Amino acid sequence: MGRPAEVFVRDLSGAEGTRLVRITRTAKDPIKMRRAIVVLMSAQGQPAPDIAHLLDAGEDYVRGVIHAFDERGFDALDPKWSGGAPNKIDEQTRAWICAIARCDPPFPR
Repeated sequence: MGRPAEVFVRDLSGAEGTRLVRITRTAKDPIKMRRAIVVLMSAQGQPAPDIAHLLDAGEDYVRGVIHAFDERGFDALDPKWSGGAPNKIDEQTRAWICAIARCDPPFPR
């Protein structure tokens, strides 16, 4: 099985490069900063395996970020947080549990 073909980000304009550099320096979200670094390194000609090694990430992650940036642009840098696991109890049961929890326990006689 051969090595996968190298993946590089599309050619960036000067404004895009400047924006990416600014994101890597000022982003408060580490995920967004890491993704911007991946795109910048790819734009500078670093192959995906080297980027993955330097960032201690998987090659699939690096390739995924590059492909996502090519498709969606800067929107691909933002993390997409999901809502978490679905509730296991319904609202009526939750309200009943909360009502019981707010009650004072009876004192022993």
